[in-house]
Amino acid sequence: MKINDTSAQDTIITAKKSSKNYLLGGLLFLVLIIALIILYPYFSRWSYSSMSVSAERIRIGTVKRGDFVRDLSIQGRVVAAISPKLYSPAQGTITFLVDAGDSVLQGQTLATIDSPELSNQLKQEQSTLQRLQFELDRQRIQSKKQALENQKSSDLAKVALTAADREKRRADQAYKSHTISQIDFEKAQDDLENAKLIHKHAVNDAKLNIESLEFEVQTKQLQVDRQALQVDDLTRQVVDLTLLSPVNGIVGNLAVEQKNQVSKNQSIMSVVDLTEFELDVDIPESYADDLAIGMLAEVNLNGQIHQAILVTISPEIENNQVTGRVRFAKTDEQGNTLSAPSGLRQNQRLTTRILMERKQDVLMVERGQFLQSANGSIAYVLQDGLAIRTPIKTGARSLSVVEVLDGLSKGQQIIISATDQFDGANTVLISQ
Repeated sequence: MKINDTSAQDTIITAKKSSKNYLLGGLLFLVLIIALIILYPYFSRWSYSSMSVSAERIRIGTVKRGDFVRDLSIQGRVVAAISPKLYSPAQGTITFLVDAGDSVLQGQTLATIDSPELSNQLKQEQSTLQRLQFELDRQRIQSKKQALENQKSSDLAKVALTAADREKRRADQAYKSHTISQIDFEKAQDDLENAKLIHKHAVNDAKLNIESLEFEVQTKQLQVDRQALQVDDLTRQVVDLTLLSPVNGIVGNLAVEQKNQVSKNQSIMSVVDLTEFELDVDIPESYADDLAIGMLAEVNLNGQIHQAILVTISPEIENNQVTGRVRFAKTDEQGNTLSAPSGLRQNQRLTTRILMERKQDVLMVERGQFLQSANGSIAYVLQDGLAIRTPIKTGARSLSVVEVLDGLSKGQQIIISATDQFDGANTVLISQ
């Protein structure tokens, strides 16, 4: 007997399609389209860029307009504007009347030097001066006496001339009346001519003697004047053995010990005037050509800015540096009086900023290491997540900003950190 299976009883059931499946598939497709739209710029930038750099590894600066100040920041050392040193005027034994650190007034005696040699030399020269003065007085008396002798000879010659002239007139009358001989008449003429010659020579001799006597007196006078100058100089040296304070201030370090022997022109001590200070600054050699006397400066003292002026620049370079001096300004640019800073100390270090150049309405960007790459002629401009290599032209540089002459515009952002890592790529992707 054959037993049939149940296949005749089976019925095929067709699954019903659900509307939820269509909705879910549509949403997934929409999300995919939106993701593609969002990611397209990224993939597009990635396809155009040569390399990718993380944004954390770069620094970004914004190009802006403003007043450009080219400056130089250096360390200045405070020194007294007036700090004279005293030197020994002669060899001798020194005696100090003050100690280091004492306050002194101008003209106060600080020390004395005992120099027997100089004092003895002064006495000798004074004695020589007195002797020469006596010789001058003696020469004047002798000149007066000789002048009287010359006047006497001249007067006697004049009297003889008058007598000869009178004898000549008597001879003329007698010769007309034939009372004297021809020989006597000619003798009277000869006597008159002889008297004239004697008188003439007597007058000339008197003049020459006067000139000679005046010359002798003048010579003696010059000797006296020369000796007087020498005595005055030695007197000055003896007076200088008493050392006086040239300014109001305090005594600096003493270079020698009390009662020690000092030689001529040896340094003894210094006096520091604490009422006015200046700053010695060491400027890098690269800035030497850009500096000029009269440039404005700013000194930072305890957070306060004090105006100053660059007053001296050394003409020589030592250790790749140029030495200069900055003086605190007494008036500002408007002519208002400025007060000197207080609390300064000798050799104190202060930050000094020298203002070398000032321009208005200048396109500039923050200074960075990108200036060392291609000498500042290339910048990477940020645009839609890409850094695009752009040729630029820079001008003056300060400590914080650099002037932009061409290639950039206001508001643009550029990479100011080192760009050597880009290896000259035209475009670089900046990843977040």
